[in-house]
Amino acid sequence: MTDSPEHFDLIVVGTGSGNSIPAELNDRTIAIVEKGVFGGTCINVGCIPTKMYVYAADVARELADAGRYDLYPVGGAADAPVPVAGWKVDWDALKERVFGRRIDPISRGGEEYRRGDETPNITLFSDIATFTGERTLRIGEGDDARTITGDQIVLATGTRTWVPDVIRDSGIPYRTNADVMRMDQLPRTMVILGGGIIAVEFAHVFSALGVDVTVVNRSDSLLRRFDATVSSRFTDLAQGQWTNLLGHTVTDARADGGLVTLTLDDGREIDCDEVLLAQGRVPNGDLLDAAAGGVDLADDGRILVDEYGRTSAEGVWALGDAANELQLKHVANQEARAVFHNVTVGGTDGGDLVRFEHDNVPGGIFTHPQIGYVGMTEDEARAWAEENGRTVTVKIQEYADVAYGWAMEDTTGFCKLIADADSHRLLGAHIMGPQAATLIQLLVTAIEFDLDLAEFATRQYWPHPSLSELVENAVLGLDLR
Repeated sequence: MTDSPEHFDLIVVGTGSGNSIPAELNDRTIAIVEKGVFGGTCINVGCIPTKMYVYAADVARELADAGRYDLYPVGGAADAPVPVAGWKVDWDALKERVFGRRIDPISRGGEEYRRGDETPNITLFSDIATFTGERTLRIGEGDDARTITGDQIVLATGTRTWVPDVIRDSGIPYRTNADVMRMDQLPRTMVILGGGIIAVEFAHVFSALGVDVTVVNRSDSLLRRFDATVSSRFTDLAQGQWTNLLGHTVTDARADGGLVTLTLDDGREIDCDEVLLAQGRVPNGDLLDAAAGGVDLADDGRILVDEYGRTSAEGVWALGDAANELQLKHVANQEARAVFHNVTVGGTDGGDLVRFEHDNVPGGIFTHPQIGYVGMTEDEARAWAEENGRTVTVKIQEYADVAYGWAMEDTTGFCKLIADADSHRLLGAHIMGPQAATLIQLLVTAIEFDLDLAEFATRQYWPHPSLSELVENAVLGLDLR
């Protein structure tokens, strides 16, 4: 290991949202450390490629269900079986379109830019980083390791897939979001462990592309941490798209001749070609030897930070999935903007620091049906109302009861609004159905800007007969005093 540490003004560990921090800091010496693929989870194995697969799956479902719009394949009959005859997925071409032509060039280009002449003040280290002392990191392991120090360090190290002991100890092969989209071929059967966002998005993708998917989840419902109406309705609808074995856990696993057998807690055995783990994410803080740098971690491995992103170690900051429980790219981006300001302008004395913004954070779940959400669930709102002596009003507006919903022949989607009846303020909004993650932005605006819902509904035009009337009618249906 090199004895003389190399010193930098700023060290950034992680090239997801952390990669934006060196922007416009051409007068500082900066080290960027990345142990994985340049660009982080979102661009390489998360948000972006998954949504490209999701869109293909959405189209596949539309084709399979085209008969509801009186459309049938040429030469087919009105009672033609689904999926629509004559359509199949070219898995290799799909991978090439997503990764070969889009994702991989972006990642390579970002890395080449950071290594190139355009950023001479930046040194990129492609290895693991661990603390060895105050603002001191060892890069790599063994005889080739080197030590770097920094005036300030930003930790943006993200998360990794949680692997249950029963799976790890069994030694069976398994997939995660990191490799499941690059499989050599589509499997005939797949078991997905989990019932949250990642599980239901991949269940949608692979079932729509013809894989026999079984979801095993320890909870009795899917998406259980979301609003109860969303969770209940989605769980019912999902059963018609793939097999759900809910309220069960895996107690044993074995592999034989390329086939994996999972044993559940009720004794039944399930054979499958592939197992996908989607039961949660683990923050990577435990890989940093954080204690050696004076950085405190929560019990779950999150890096503990204050409202400005400061860790327990002076001059060390953290952001994104490594430090928050939201695990959303748009949150990590906001935190990166805040940390950029704090390490460049605000300093560490608290005189001019920008806070992390975790209020009214929206999200989208790109499964089938699509889901968008912001604010409180109904249960949370009613608990808040009881504690504060307020009155809650709730309205569920069905897609089937607005004109564009008729055109879409949608019979399952809805918009659920939860509001304070006295102040006319929105407390929470939950949409399940086509374009839900886009429609929710209307309600993000209403809740973030503290708009009076009576005025929100009546003081602007709502294009008729667009899908936005779903939101308009939901607002008009609230019992506002």
